[in-house]
Amino acid sequence: MFKYGLYEVFKDAYMNLAGEDLSNKYKPAIWLAGSASAEVFADIALCPFEMTKVKIQTSPTGTFPTAFGAAIREMSRTKIPYTMAKFFFFEKIVQLFYTHVFTEPKETYGKGTQLGITFASGYLAGVVCAIVSHPADSLVSQLGKVENKGKSVGTIAKEVGVVSLATKGLGTRVIMIGTLTGFQWWIYDTFKASMGMGTTGGK
Repeated sequence: MFKYGLYEVFKDAYMNLAGEDLSNKYKPAIWLAGSASAEVFADIALCPFEMTKVKIQTSPTGTFPTAFGAAIREMSRTKIPYTMAKFFFFEKIVQLFYTHVFTEPKETYGKGTQLGITFASGYLAGVVCAIVSHPADSLVSQLGKVENKGKSVGTIAKEVGVVSLATKGLGTRVIMIGTLTGFQWWIYDTFKASMGMGTTGGK
């Protein structure tokens, strides 16, 4: 539905945007742009199911549900708080930007500036979430290793060390999640702005 359905939507939108002459001249480019745009949304829709599949396959026996329905519920239980934190920090950081840095009324700033604030706020919110969630994610990665099979969470944490769990690979994770979160919010607010709804957050 997302990949093929949205491909038609994006293809039509880009053809209308380019006009008849350019559409005929650059059809392959429009096909590529339409398919790439659709795949972004298809990947977002697929991601929760893909993550659940990986967790079912890699979690040590008894630590995670193997039935798909139960596994989806467990993923929801653990991912929803993360998403709540990401949205909370985004809204708070946007508010701080408009209160302490860009102190004029929000509507006086151009869309480019507002979307820049959106990206920066999304990036920083992603960084905060990356730091907070990194120890748990590191522990999950350790649980999937063959040499740790059968070990308890407490044993692995003790062997690896709390500092290592909290810091090893953190730089890469911060860049990845910060960038992804920033672009997710930027894309969302760009769409909202193009529909005349304005960007998210503010005073």
